[in-house]
Amino acid sequence: MEITGRVTADAVVNKVQSTGSEVVNFSIAINDRYKPKGSDEVKEITTYINCAYWLSTKTAAWVKKGAIVQVAGRIGMNVYNNSDGNAVGSLTFHVDNLKILAFAKKQDEVPAAAKAGVVQQSGQAAQDNDDLPF
Repeated sequence: MEITGRVTADAVVNKVQSTGSEVVNFSIAINDRYKPKGSDEVKEITTYINCAYWLSTKTAAWVKKGAIVQVAGRIGMNVYNNSDGNAVGSLTFHVDNLKILAFAKKQDEVPAAAKAGVVQQSGQAAQDNDDLPF
């Protein structure tokens, strides 16, 4: 099965105590929109899937929050009872192949328009806003 989604948080490398193996864990969100028949309202559904990649821990450096990834492998489900006694489930995905389709933006990047606005406000133009040329 192949799934494409957006990474919800930076990947984490965990070590399995019983075997000493390392695994890269991350979660992806899949957004879906549809319009019910006879309605003008658009419904949005987000499905979260917890992924485990066992082949190489070096990929954790590239799987960052906001990246769009395509994963191939097998899907599963964890079912348990929460503290209230209700049955709860979560989707899991054992990743065999991982492609990064779009890398996450760096945290310190600021869009060019925002940078231009900051420069203009800090310069002489911010002080002369009251003196319009017309």
